[in-house]
Amino acid sequence: SEKQKKQFEENWDIDYCCTFSPSNRFRSNVMIHNDGIEGSYRTISDSIKTLRELGFERPDVLEKLTTYHQGLVLITGPVGSGKSTTLASMVQLINKARQDHIITVEDPVEIIIPSENCNVSQRELHSSTKSFANALKAALREDPDVIILGEMRDLETIEMGLSAAETGHLVIGTLHTRSASSTLDRILDVFPPDQQGQIRAMLAESLKGIICQDLMENHDGTKVLMVPEILIGTLAVGNLINDANTHQLRSVI
Repeated sequence: SEKQKKQFEENWDIDYCCTFSPSNRFRSNVMIHNDGIEGSYRTISDSIKTLRELGFERPDVLEKLTTYHQGLVLITGPVGSGKSTTLASMVQLINKARQDHIITVEDPVEIIIPSENCNVSQRELHSSTKSFANALKAALREDPDVIILGEMRDLETIEMGLSAAETGHLVIGTLHTRSASSTLDRILDVFPPDQQGQIRAMLAESLKGIICQDLMENHDGTKVLMVPEILIGTLAVGNLINDANTHQLRSVI
């Protein structure tokens, strides 16, 4: 669009979704480099797969995380590990099982989730909101039951997400971390030292689960397999977070 062209000319790169038809969508990045302009395009599935279809052997464990009415659920992993696909699958579970208002904030909106039993409002960075923090601040006045954060990337977004999880909302977000303990350390590290005790207490109280995932090739390289690490927010986990013993989380898992 003209707006996207202007943004590209100002910033010299742009992330957006390129749509030719409902079944023909791509997550796109265009950039300028020393030889000119280059684009990368990643196919977006036109269907929302179930957790079992994605390769989770115990989908019931993840399904339980979608039944909470408040708390924090995190989906983590490196770039290209399928976090957005897992997120959409969990949102669809809520969409079918509950009658709530779901607000998503994404950069960009990848998988379109039509409203079924829930009212699903999908907001895209730069086209329908200025920032994750702005959208989250507004969402608290838009009567949401479930808030989906496509990326928890800065202090303000993480702080408001934690507050929303404590005040009666189910918050599901993603981070680029490789394990449950590094996820918690990443969240804590964005806060100044004098706030970390308070944030530990908030995390210990509100954390419902962390799904760390990666995709690896099978033995003959013909397909990729889901490799998840799943932490459930139990009393023992809350105590370890409160006591700053997150390095012991692997043994709890």
